[in-house]
Amino acid sequence: MTPELTMLAWTLVLAFVQILLFDVARTGQYGLKWNVGARDAQMPALSPVAERLKRAQDNLFETLPLFIAAILIAHVADRNGPLTAYGAQIYLACRVLYVPLYAFGVPVLRSLVWLASTAGLGMVVWALLGV
Repeated sequence: MTPELTMLAWTLVLAFVQILLFDVARTGQYGLKWNVGARDAQMPALSPVAERLKRAQDNLFETLPLFIAAILIAHVADRNGPLTAYGAQIYLACRVLYVPLYAFGVPVLRSLVWLASTAGLGMVVWALLGV
């Protein structure tokens, strides 16, 4: 498996972990009875940490389809190289860092890490375009 596909696989693991983190935070607040029930009752607002975990998850899910497509196109088109490998690694590393930064409410640095992850994705796309 190429380094890019390995980074993609680990990014999918990260996506699953983020789903679990939010679900654990939400169930911790609302309780197991709510979790296994019909969830029809109006519930109080989520805690700030649970809300941040949800937003971090949503944020990943905004760029994840683009990352998946870029990595798969690079693989199929045989455009893998240092730019795609490093770009994929940067994307994943920054996405991993982004979760605790967002969960703990760290401003500015969180946004810089997001920018770096976007730059990693941009590196992969740049390589696809052959520019």
